[in-house]
Order: sequence, then structure tokens, then C-alpha cells
Amino acid sequence: MDYQVLRNIVDAELQRFETISEEEWSYKISPEKWSKKEILGHLCDSALTNIRRFVVTQYKENDTIVYDQDFWVKAQNYQNIPVSEVISLWKSLNFQIVHTVGNIPDEALKRTCDTTKAVPQTFTLEYIIQDYIDHLQYHLKAI
Repeated sequence: MDYQVLRNIVDAELQRFETISEEEWSYKISPEKWSKKEILGHLCDSALTNIRRFVVTQYKENDTIVYDQDFWVKAQNYQNIPVSEVISLWKSLNFQIVHTVGNIPDEALKRTCDTTKAVPQTFTLEYIIQDYIDHLQYHLKAI
């Protein structure tokens, strides 16, 4: 698996983010929908949670690591943080993921982690890493 793909995504998106105004970042279609800034905040939360998964799963098989995405976005109040700070956090977290994932031994990629809230369901670390990148790309399309 080529984890430099993530670095390339981040570099490309940082350039695109410069073309989006603060007003566009903050605009909400409705009170219950996330703004572009909140979507990026959600991606920061996802990165934080997944860094923990990527590290813990290497030494603790089948640990349960989940999070409530709506609560995290609301609790961190991304809507009222300058977008430059959210972008900086997102960049730093994803570059840390590149470093962390690049340091995972191949044999650890088969270890498993439980990522679900309701019904326990385990996934390999390799799957979780790819799913993280897929999830990131999915949400970046909404920005």
C-alpha cells in the first residue's frame, strides 16, 4: 500500500482550499447540516481517531475505538474557528498519519480493531488505513 498517496491528496487539497473564501467555508445550507469548515473539522476528528487506531492496534488486538462524529464536531465548535486554523490542524494530522502509517511493520497490518458502536465488528489495520483514505476522499468532494 502506497501511503504517499495521502501526502499527495493533502498537498493537492491545500492548493484547492486557497481558492475557497471564508464565507464559502462557513456557509450552512441548514442549521443541522455541516458547513465546509465543519466537514473539514470532521476530517480532523477522523484523523485523530484513526491515529489512535493505527498506533493502538499494533500492540492491542481488537481494541474498540469509536467516536460520535456529530458530537465531536459540535463539541469542538469548528464553525467558530478561523478556517486557517482548521486547515492547519487537518494538514498536520494527515502528515502525521503519513509518518505513522509508513512506520507500521507489514505483519502489524493484519492485526484487528473494532471500529463500530452498535454491533462489534473488527477490521484489519490494513483495511482501516485504506478506509480512512477512502472516507477522506469522499468528504473532500463535498468541500
